[in-house]
Amino acid sequence: MTGLRYVYAVCRPLAAPLQAELTGVAGAPAKLLHHHGLIAIVSDVPERDFAEGPLRAHLEDLDWLAATARGHQQVIDALTAVTTPLPLRLGTVFRDDSGVRVMIEEREEVFLRTLERLEGRVEWGVKIYVEPTGQEETAGPGVTEGKPVSGRDYLRQRRMKARTQEDTWQRAEQFSGRLHSLLSEHADAARLHAPQNSALSRAPGQNVLNAAYLVPRAESEEFVEIVDRTKGEEPGMRVELTGPWAAYSFVEPAATDGTQNGAESAGSTGSTGEEGS
Repeated sequence: MTGLRYVYAVCRPLAAPLQAELTGVAGAPAKLLHHHGLIAIVSDVPERDFAEGPLRAHLEDLDWLAATARGHQQVIDALTAVTTPLPLRLGTVFRDDSGVRVMIEEREEVFLRTLERLEGRVEWGVKIYVEPTGQEETAGPGVTEGKPVSGRDYLRQRRMKARTQEDTWQRAEQFSGRLHSLLSEHADAARLHAPQNSALSRAPGQNVLNAAYLVPRAESEEFVEIVDRTKGEEPGMRVELTGPWAAYSFVEPAATDGTQNGAESAGSTGSTGEEGS
């Protein structure tokens, strides 16, 4: 046997069947492994790609990593539709079913406590971007800013641009703070993540709010409506909503009652690399 066990998530026994012919990483079918009243969702993956050495090398290959992440997320999304999964890290691999069972036994108490905390809840992501203007600001009403004709003109344009940018960032900070406070009141928990680098995300504009909210599934429609009402409220600000997701940002409890910084969708319960060998 040259296959390894790739583990996507741990959950309680399913009340509804998982979608038929669900495939995940490397196009492998997803299977259910029952143990101690919990279920691990697993796939058989080839050792040539997922043993510790090859996996470490593949993690430097962005195309391979993106394809693997899509397969991983496809299974998590299917699980989220029928239950509350506890997602494990991308690249959580064990030698065989026995290794997966040992992992469940070792972490059983933590798994049960976390699943209880997340039960019936999903994660929604909200981002606010300051839209690019696409043009230089004008010097005043009815005046079109062009190439400066003197040093004084150049300094005046710089001052006007700096003043406009300062006003924009103040508005963005106030709008983000108001929206985050409002959404936090309609969520069981919230996390503030670091703003995304626009060069990496390729999203237009400057990200000023990158937050995740843990919302009861039954109250998600109301939460979405609240976000939708804020779109277009502040000129030059774009609000984006994503979800519902498995509660990646809330796998670990918050260190305090407030918000917690972290990487978006960084499920931290599993371990990257081959285990149980």
